[in-house]
Amino acid sequence: MVERDREHPLYMISVVARMLGVHPQTLRLYEREGLITPKRVRRQRLYSDEDIERLHLILELTRDLGVNKAGVDIILRMRRRLVALQREMDSMLQSLEEDSRREFEERIRRIFRD
Repeated sequence: MVERDREHPLYMISVVARMLGVHPQTLRLYEREGLITPKRVRRQRLYSDEDIERLHLILELTRDLGVNKAGVDIILRMRRRLVALQREMDSMLQSLEEDSRREFEERIRRIFRD
């Protein structure tokens, strides 16, 4: 089975509104507020799986937790930063692991040489 690109725009606004149980105008408002940025294809908004996950989070924050739009914006920005920091940490750890592995291999070589 082929894994789908989560960033590929697939869903029209009416479908997404139905999926999430909101009015299409709510999605347009979130777009105007800068909370979501659907792709545009021939003047039509198309949403990706990633957009829908983001909208789920926005709705959970606003409906279930009572967070206002400014708070949602702050949370989304912090979340983006955390993801970027996690990627950077993963990259650094991988680099350290590679360096440690090289050092270990060099020590083994020295032991066998001596």
